Formats: sequence, C-alpha cells, structure tokens
Amino acid sequence: MTDVVFRWYDWHALDADTLYGLLRLRADVFIVEQQCAYADIDGLDPRCLHLCGHDTDGNLLAYLRLLPPGVKVPQVAIGRLVVHPSARGGGLGRRAMREALMQCAERYPGQSVFLSGQAHLQRFYASLGFAPISAPYLEDGIPHIDMLRKTP
Repeated sequence: MTDVVFRWYDWHALDADTLYGLLRLRADVFIVEQQCAYADIDGLDPRCLHLCGHDTDGNLLAYLRLLPPGVKVPQVAIGRLVVHPSARGGGLGRRAMREALMQCAERYPGQSVFLSGQAHLQRFYASLGFAPISAPYLEDGIPHIDMLRKTP
C-alpha cells in the first residue's frame, strides 16, 4: 500500500476528526470485531505520540501510539497497533511498526522498546526484532505476551 501517508501527532495536534477516527478504528477492531469489552480510553493518550496512516481519500487505515519511557513501563512502549479490516494483508502493520521503531530510535536513542502484543502476533513482532519476556497471559480475555526489542 504505497498510497498511505503516515503522520505523527502529539496530543495537542490531534484535530477532532483525527481523534474521532482513531478512537473509532480502535473501538471497531478491539472492542466490536474482537468482542472484547475493555476500557480503551485509559487516560494515557494525552501522554502519547499518535501515528496515523491515511489513504489519499483521508481514511484512517492504520494507527498506533508511542508511550514515552515511564508512562506505562520503564521503557518506551508501542501500543494499540491496529489496521483497518479493509487494509489487512498488505504490509501496513509492518510499515506502521517500522515508522514507530524509527521514531523510537530518533527520540529515545539506545533504549529498548517494549510492547504487550496479542500472542497470535508473536511471530510478526519477532520478525521486527522483538523477543518474548513473559509467558502468554490473558488480558481482557485475549492471550497476550510481553516482548522487548533491545537496541543493537
């Protein structure tokens, strides 16, 4: 998908339409599609950087958030990676993760990167340099695993 443009936003740069779009995408996938009732709005978004991938028509197709060190865990963390169902299978999740890893290297050079990912995506995250640091566990009824990417 070469027609998707990624852009980083800090909390105060998010306009109402972009904020609505990212909250809707997260809810549509994490709550409705995955049938998981959980508190998506967890109070951390104002402290995060937000990566949005829009197509040329302005549709939000990919999203993730970057949590600075100390916000959730001691390391910088990547969370809420989501790809719109219509855009899956084209490498958009990998592109978003690479954008996030570049941002981590730029903002937090030399620091490891943490994520808590759905366990079925462990191989995907491993292909980006993440290694498991926990056994699988249930979070909101979905198997997750903590992973860490150490800086080379």
